[in-house]
Amino acid sequence: MVELEPDYPLARLTTIRSGGAAELFALVTTLADLLDLLVLARAEERELHVIGNGSNLLIADEGVAGIVIHLAGELARIEQVPAGLRCGGGARMPATAARAAALGLAGIEFAVNIPGTVGGAVWMNANAYDGSLATVLEGVDIATADGVRRRLPEELGFAYRSSNLEPGEVVAGASFALREEPPEVVRATLAQLRELRHAAQPKGIKTFGSTFKNPPGETAGQLLAAVGAAGLRVGGARLSPKHANFVENVDAASSADVVALMALARDRVLAQTGVALEREVQVLGPLRFPWEDGGDQR
Repeated sequence: MVELEPDYPLARLTTIRSGGAAELFALVTTLADLLDLLVLARAEERELHVIGNGSNLLIADEGVAGIVIHLAGELARIEQVPAGLRCGGGARMPATAARAAALGLAGIEFAVNIPGTVGGAVWMNANAYDGSLATVLEGVDIATADGVRRRLPEELGFAYRSSNLEPGEVVAGASFALREEPPEVVRATLAQLRELRHAAQPKGIKTFGSTFKNPPGETAGQLLAAVGAAGLRVGGARLSPKHANFVENVDAASSADVVALMALARDRVLAQTGVALEREVQVLGPLRFPWEDGGDQR
């Protein structure tokens, strides 16, 4: 059985660098260990959470009850298969795109601009720059306390920034159906997509990426900028002057600072435009947003 570390600080595992500790934490490198932990969590009636790259995640300052795991080792591998690539749930999406390019495999270039892991991308039905996970996803291996089950994309209930995966279901791996292209062509596409992202979004900062979902026909960033929310600050958290839908941790921000900033900005958009923004960032722990009935929704 993999070692469980008590009171493990989680801020270091997130890109916003805020939040408290995990009651128990484990670095999981094999499928056997993952299944053992899922069985243990069910037997002891403990919640089990997965943190990938922590790029779309806000953790409660009070910490997280239960077991928090991070997938590594064989569960983060990227391997070529006849139809494309097979990746562990802990594999990073930019690394997946880069490996595909090196092998002359096209179709997943958009993943270079998704800073999370394969597992997180499946949970959130990630997409970027006209590329969509659902168009290249061939199948997903879902681990639970009952074992591993292969699920097809049409079984995942994909919608905008969501799937039908539930707590206790862990993306152990996924396969992608890709097409052959000259490696230099795929690499050129990656370079273009990186340039687009760097031009449009802040870089070199502590942030979890997009804060609110884009409402139909509009973008959250444009709405926030239009009501003067760019540069708005609460405590150590600030909405980026470059892209108003990005929260920056500019001065040891707490997660409470981030929530208060989100509430202030959302209220301003609602009052001036009538649009009720929905959060995109995911949370762990007892975080509560004033406009929602409850938090900790994955």
